Amino acid sequence: MCVGMPMRVVQRDGHLARCEVNGAEHTVSLFLLQNEMVEPGDHVMVHVGYAIQKLSQAEAEKVWDALRQALAALDAPDA
Repeated sequence: MCVGMPMRVVQRDGHLARCEVNGAEHTVSLFLLQNEMVEPGDHVMVHVGYAIQKLSQAEAEKVWDALRQALAALDAPDA
C-alpha cells in the first residue's frame, strides 16, 4: 500500500519546497506540479519525496483525521 502525507509548504525554491508536518520539515520536489501555483502556506500531498497533488487545508485535515483513525484502530486491543 502506498501512503501520501499531507504537508504544508513553508518555503519554495524553484522546483523544491521545504514542507512541514507535525513539527518535522522535509525537502520535497515540486517537479510533478510544474503547472500548479504552489506557494508557502499551501498544502500538498507528498509521496516518496514528491508533491503529487495540491490540497486545500480542509482536505489536508480530512486526510490527517483518517490517518489518525487508522493508527488508533491499529493500537486498539483486539475485541
